[in-house]
Order: sequence, then structure tokens, then C-alpha cells
Amino acid sequence: MEKQQILITGGCGFVGRHLTAALLAENNNEIWIVDDLSIGRHPSKWETPALVAAGTDDGVEHFRTADGQTIHFLNSDFAVLAYAELKRGPALHFPMLPKFDEIYHLASVVGGRMIIDGDPLAVGIDLSIDAAFFLWAAKVNRPERILYASSSASYPISLQRDGEAMALEEAMIDFGDTLGKPDFTYGWSKLTGEYLGRIAAKQYGLNVGVVRPFSGYGEDQDPSYPVPAIALRVAARQKPVRVWGSGLQGRDFVHIDDCCQACIRTARKITDGSAVNIGSGVLTSFRDLARLMIDIEGYDADVQGTDNRPVGVAQRYCNPEHMERTLGWKPEISLRDGMSRVVAMAHRRLEMGFKPEL
Repeated sequence: MEKQQILITGGCGFVGRHLTAALLAENNNEIWIVDDLSIGRHPSKWETPALVAAGTDDGVEHFRTADGQTIHFLNSDFAVLAYAELKRGPALHFPMLPKFDEIYHLASVVGGRMIIDGDPLAVGIDLSIDAAFFLWAAKVNRPERILYASSSASYPISLQRDGEAMALEEAMIDFGDTLGKPDFTYGWSKLTGEYLGRIAAKQYGLNVGVVRPFSGYGEDQDPSYPVPAIALRVAARQKPVRVWGSGLQGRDFVHIDDCCQACIRTARKITDGSAVNIGSGVLTSFRDLARLMIDIEGYDADVQGTDNRPVGVAQRYCNPEHMERTLGWKPEISLRDGMSRVVAMAHRRLEMGFKPEL
């Protein structure tokens, strides 16, 4: 079979690296990655998948996997690259990108609550990235399939208040009626990106699927995120183990490997720009999450909250019924198994000199 040409924008980040590994496992994909490395990790420094440099030409860095598969990397802000190919910005030294079979559009300013709450205008630049992407996709590349990575932050915060836990369903965002207020500029940008995806599908004939991941986590996630940060404290056997805020705020945790499988399925099943949740449907508080890690570690410690740290909405979890029905799939990695992996990685990080911090 002819190899599928696949582009991952923002592919050097946490999600992008795992998505690359999942797509390479199919053994029929040639991967292109565009990332400005403002957040992501250069492919030469990846652990999974492990890559070997295979030369550079015209500004494109080439890498090979152990089994001979190819990855092409362009170190560029995708919006700048898109405007260059649209002839609306300065020409770049990169060659024109090939026509793609699939594009996974992940590029965005991301981070924990310190970024979302602390620098909202910087996060708002995601609006320009998504506008450039969909214009380029519609007018220049016209790929066979697009996956837009939205977020559970696009749901109205009025549905996520303390004491009013509600399983969030896809239909709660109604672009034909009332949208509600999403979670800060990050939520607004993702909500707008979804809207652009719907326009691209309806008016420009592109096949677009959208995912709304809930709280994705994994072993190599940056320790500025709550799950690996708590794991470092537990691996260090701190007493007490502290979490941000009261610790009573809850999330729907889903392992990154499950997230990537859902993204691939959505890209190949959804065409009309509609969205699918990615989550377990189980609400877990940060206190209970820390207690689970303490149990995995095998020691006794209290869990306490902290003040003066951003915590986001009180409760956020999904109704997974539409996901299960539409994708014919559900997450496979249990919370305990996933957190066991994270705690094991936390021990390795401590050996490498990482220090647990609040």
C-alpha cells in the first residue's frame, strides 16, 4: 500500500509525540511535523518514539525510526508557514508541503492553570493559529481528513460549578443557539476553532472531526501539570502530600495513549466538524487522585490542599456515551494502571534530579 502522508501541527509536544508513536505503529504512514519548539521537544531528544537523524535539506530535518520509518520536521510557527503558502506573508526557505491524507491539528499555546490563568492574552494567540490553519487547509492543501484538537475547556463553566457536578455532553455546546461562556481565553480559542472546523466542513467540503479531551495525563507529561507534579511528591514520600486548592475539585482523567487512539478514530469516522468527548465518565477529585498514588507507592500520608494557586472549574467530567457509540471504543487503561506508570516515572525523575514542588 502507498504510504499515507500525515501532518501533525504542534507535533513535538506531549500529545504530538504520543500521537506520532501511535501512527507509526500502523507501519503505513509518513509523518510530517511542524512545531516552533516554544513548548515542544526537538525530535532528536524524544524517548518515545526514539528517532535517529537522517539529514537535512531545504530546512527540513529528516529522522528515521529503528524499523526505517520516516519523519520530517520543520521548525516553524505553523501560522507563519500557512500564511507563506497562502502568499499572505513572507516566503520561507521551506519547500511547499505535500498534499496530506490526514492532518492532526494540535498546534496551540497550552499549559496548566498557571499559563491559562496567568497569561490569558498569550493563550489567546491560539485564535490566530486556528484561523490560519483552516484557511490554509481550505485554500491550499485540502487534505482528505482533519482532526481538530479542541478541549473540555470549551464547555460552559456554568455547568461545572462546585456542588453541581454534571456529566458534560457534546450537545451542551450548540452552535445554532446558546453557547455559554467557556473556560477563559483557552476555552474561547478552542470553541472558535471548533466553529471554524464546522465552517470548513459545511462550506468548503473538508472532512473534519473534533475531539474534546478531558484531563489527559501520561508518564512523560511536563511536571508543571498536576498529575506528574503530585506523583513527584508521592514518589518523594512527602508528608503531607499537598494538592492545589482544596483538592476537592474533580476531573475526568484519561491516559494519553487512550487519547491518541480516540483522535485517530475520530479523524477517520467524523466528517461534518462535529465533536466527540474523550474521557472515562468518572469524576475523581485531586485528593482522591493523590490518595490513589499514595496507595500505589505503599506508604501512609495525609492529603492537604494549598491556597493561592489557580484551580480552574470545580467539577469537569464527561458523559462518554456518544464517544462509545460513535467511535465504537472506550478507554482501555484504568486509572490505577495509568497512575502506577506515572509514579514509576516520578521515581526515575527523582533519580535524574527533578525536585517536587508545589
